[in-house]
Amino acid sequence: MKRVFPVILLTAFALTLAAPLAHAENGKKRKKSAQTAAPEKRKAASRQARTPVPVKAVARDGEAEARLIDIYKLIGQARTRDALAKAEGLVKDHPNFQLAQLVYGDLLAAQIRPVRMVGDVPDTTARAAGPALAELRDESLLRLKALRDRPAPGTIPSQFLALSAANKHAIAVDASKSRLYLFENTSTGMKLLADYYVSVGKLGIEKKVEGDLRTPLGVYFITSNLNPKSLKDFYGSGALPVNYPNQLDIKRGKTGGGIWLHGTPPAQYSRAPLATDGCVVIANPDLERIIGTVAIRTTPVVIAQNLTWVAPQTVKADSKPFEDALKGWHAAKSSGDLARTTSWYAPDFTSNGKTLAQWTPILRSEIDKLAGRAVQLKDVSYLRWTDSADTMVVTFAELAQGAKTGRIKRQYWSRQGSQWKIFYEGIIG
Repeated sequence: MKRVFPVILLTAFALTLAAPLAHAENGKKRKKSAQTAAPEKRKAASRQARTPVPVKAVARDGEAEARLIDIYKLIGQARTRDALAKAEGLVKDHPNFQLAQLVYGDLLAAQIRPVRMVGDVPDTTARAAGPALAELRDESLLRLKALRDRPAPGTIPSQFLALSAANKHAIAVDASKSRLYLFENTSTGMKLLADYYVSVGKLGIEKKVEGDLRTPLGVYFITSNLNPKSLKDFYGSGALPVNYPNQLDIKRGKTGGGIWLHGTPPAQYSRAPLATDGCVVIANPDLERIIGTVAIRTTPVVIAQNLTWVAPQTVKADSKPFEDALKGWHAAKSSGDLARTTSWYAPDFTSNGKTLAQWTPILRSEIDKLAGRAVQLKDVSYLRWTDSADTMVVTFAELAQGAKTGRIKRQYWSRQGSQWKIFYEGIIG
């Protein structure tokens, strides 16, 4: 008698899935008789000779994971025969998807014995597999958890206070869920385009020093798009470096570099949740979607331990005190009053090695060049980072009133008590 997954395991799968269960066709087509089949085979062969063989479709972003989740849903419905057929197709199309291979193996085993857990293999095999089996189980749980705990429709990560039209897209990473979220910044607000499973540092998050095998937390920007032809196969379809360490990291004495968003080697569809030297690693089809979507220099990348999802109206209310501070600095500089302007800068201000005392003559020169004209700020964006301190990362184009061009600047503000102060300012374009 054929055995299937026990009730406890089936219930666990069913409870894990929040999405509505998809319906699948149960009936099987009966085999046609040899007499009927033979002429049809000849006709099919004739058609095949006239019709070009279609090229195999390129893997789409998120497609493999969506198919895996469908398999989990079928298991949750005790439809293991249907699940087995879909798993066989998935591993055929993606033979390097180790988690899919593991689920396929469980479904094969379920044909002859009860399966107690994901990756239900004999103890001797489990010991021989070492940590690899546990990592695949963790990957399975994280994929399901992230797809169960979906952000509420219309909500956005709390860090995205204001994005300008120049920020056409944005990325947010929730390390606790091993999940990356890709947004489009539209005229009506931020729209979640897609989300993907990712891997982070072997020793987790909150990078502090070079070589600590941790992924940094903070607000970053994509700085370049590396040509995959210049990279080793280890990096997969390409790499998007980010600007770690940023100015807040530098202020805190953090070291290291080379933090990239990159793909996986050919032998791996995905990596374990904690598997990188500090980078954020994503399946190659998903990375290709991101590379083809985002722009360098203008795309923010927020990496957080846990993302907090809020309504856009809440974000606007929270940003009001800072907006008032930014307007105050803007008005002071437009007035040409150097003392009033420098009052907005923190005592520990630095700009590429210059202290506030060394920066003040530069600020004086900028004010003098205005020749009494007001300062215009265009394409203003600001993102908030809150941990032990409250920080704003502000980017804008600064130009004299009436001018057509200006410089792109970035400021880092910190909240000191009830006041916001600038602790870094620099030209980025």
